[in-house]
Amino acid sequence: MALTPEDVVTKQFQHVRFKEGFDPDEVDDFLDEIVVEWRKTIAENEELKARVAELESGAAAAAAAVAVVETAPEPEAVVEEVPVPVAAAPATGGAAASAGIIELAQRLHDEHVAEGQAQRDKLISDAQAQHDKLISDAQAQAASILADAEAKGRDEVARLDAERATLETRISELRQFERDYRSQLRGFIEEKLRDLDVAGATSGSSVSAS
Repeated sequence: MALTPEDVVTKQFQHVRFKEGFDPDEVDDFLDEIVVEWRKTIAENEELKARVAELESGAAAAAAAVAVVETAPEPEAVVEEVPVPVAAAPATGGAAASAGIIELAQRLHDEHVAEGQAQRDKLISDAQAQHDKLISDAQAQAASILADAEAKGRDEVARLDAERATLETRISELRQFERDYRSQLRGFIEEKLRDLDVAGATSGSSVSAS
């Protein structure tokens, strides 16, 4: 399908955020200028086509008139040869100008699309790099937290072992103290009982003697 000025006017490009490139407003203004020139060229082509058709129609009428009056063929040759080359040259130039404008618009479009794709690839690459960095930082932080927790766990176990050893030593000392105390108490009680037995025996002997 042939490209028309309306196609250029109504063409919508996808806006890419966070990109560096052409100013969309400047591109739109330039495309508007292209459309204006394009429409002028199309109008000139239409006018030239109308003139060619008019000249061809006039040439045909002149040839018919010459044939009726049986005149020499030179005037007919002049009528046929003069208008066609003169009209054909501007038409060819207008078509070339239209082709140049279309090519320029297509090139601008291709550059805009290529730059958008390059910017998209860059954004994807940057996002992937940021993602990888976040994952790496998170893994390093997790490893650091785990190492700290393990170190604190080992310190806590060592502290508890030391406290247990201290308590076991204290319990052992208390048990030894209990054994010593019981032994001393038993000796004391036995000694007092012997003293009571001696005192009782002495009192009995005194009573018997009286």
